[in-house]
Amino acid sequence: MKRTWTIIGVADVARSFNWYQRLFGQAETAPVHDHPTLTSAGRAEPGNGLLLFFRVDDFDAALARARKFNGRLEVEPRLNPATGTREYALRDPDGYYIMISALS
Repeated sequence: MKRTWTIIGVADVARSFNWYQRLFGQAETAPVHDHPTLTSAGRAEPGNGLLLFFRVDDFDAALARARKFNGRLEVEPRLNPATGTREYALRDPDGYYIMISALS
């Protein structure tokens, strides 16, 4: 079985890791490491870190948490006509545009 991991560069690994855990209702833990992301050339880039995305099993609970601690949503909940799934969007602490979709 193959897996796809989403990795983004963040300014503060622990802060971003905690933000995603809270958003997705995961138990709060410390990240495994806070070292920089390796580029395709194998060099460390200062100020970047690793962050893996979580699976959201409870769309409505994640939406309530997003409204509670993030304030404004970038896109209010809607039905995506192409996929038929409910979705909304917000920004994470590093300004990434995050689209949350319900499982179909």
